[in-house]
Amino acid sequence: MRHDAIILAGGAATRMGGRDKPGLLVGGRSMVERVAAAVPQAERLVVVGPPRDLPGALFTREDPPGGGPVPALRAGLALAAAPSLALLADELPLLLPEHVIALLDAADTPERAAGAVLLDDGGREQWLAGVWRTAALRAALEDYGGRSLHGLLAPLDPVRVRLPGTPWLDCDTMDDLRSLTQTGDDPHRPPERRGGVSSGPEAGERSPHHT
Repeated sequence: MRHDAIILAGGAATRMGGRDKPGLLVGGRSMVERVAAAVPQAERLVVVGPPRDLPGALFTREDPPGGGPVPALRAGLALAAAPSLALLADELPLLLPEHVIALLDAADTPERAAGAVLLDDGGREQWLAGVWRTAALRAALEDYGGRSLHGLLAPLDPVRVRLPGTPWLDCDTMDDLRSLTQTGDDPHRPPERRGGVSSGPEAGERSPHHT
């Protein structure tokens, strides 16, 4: 399924003392690099947050900066063009391409579900670990005045997906990050990056200045 990817990477990281959360390292790579590596076939990789060294990505900011996930999604959607997109947090270091593929497959139903979202071990939807039909998101945002992603996305009734492992695990605090790095468990393959180092045909055709 043709898709773009939007990574929300502009939060204040208050639970990490204001650190640059997307830039924190797990297994020698920043968290935002790891999330980007999970969507190597995305036609456009849109990062909503401050520019950083991420070849091939398009950067934008919500208005106002730090205004929350709904304004950030609006800003990212303005640059999306594919019929579907992956909507991801910048703090999912265990997410892999096969997890995103499983979500895309789950959403590709005869009934044309609006999207698919990962469930955590407690059965809770992880709204920043999912895929969506771009048109459905745009329509939902037209009349939405709230600030909550749950309030925006839950009424779209996405397919709920459980996958082995903890691909939904986010690193929200320094304790989360220490716990993850202390395990020494890195399920990622060597990074498949944009700008000449990713392997898919779409990624190979993408220009860092693609608009």
